Amino acid sequence: MNGIRANGRPLLIGLALALLMAATRFHHFGSATHLPDASLAVFFLGGVYLRRAGIFAGYLAGAALIDYLAIAYGGASGWCVTPAYAFLVPTYACTWYAGVWYARRSRPDWRTFGPLLGALLAGVSAAFLVSDSSFYLLSGYFSEMSGTEYATRVAKYYPPFLSGALLYVALAALVHALLAARVRSSQRA
Repeated sequence: MNGIRANGRPLLIGLALALLMAATRFHHFGSATHLPDASLAVFFLGGVYLRRAGIFAGYLAGAALIDYLAIAYGGASGWCVTPAYAFLVPTYACTWYAGVWYARRSRPDWRTFGPLLGALLAGVSAAFLVSDSSFYLLSGYFSEMSGTEYATRVAKYYPPFLSGALLYVALAALVHALLAARVRSSQRA
């Protein structure tokens, strides 16, 4: 994702990311028939390409609306909607601002992929810490959980939490690189 700029296409990028979140948010980790939730990647990529706080707020509202519709009309469980649900704001802020951080430091060459991966890992790991710990502390479901049991649950849920975001950002980086190469090629011609 070298030379990060929306190149006059922030509306197109913003809509594509919103549609990706809407299409995948109903199934958290995915399955054989459903893609994993792209929300973390959407917020990270929104930070990379769009950066404005108002757009971040719009994506938060969109995520909440999708959750409401999934629970009220789509048959999804409301089990995760507890007092900890409010902590999705700082959860997604972790990935959004990791994307903003990366975008401000990226350079137009292949060496930018190391910082991209580092920013994504840091943002998603911080998001997991906020989301997971707030749920276990505030949901009311886990009053007697030991540290060992918590560590076992973290080991179970962290890999899919991270892998979905890595998958979507890797695909976005590939699309970005292909489009950038096409633009460079047409400029030379």
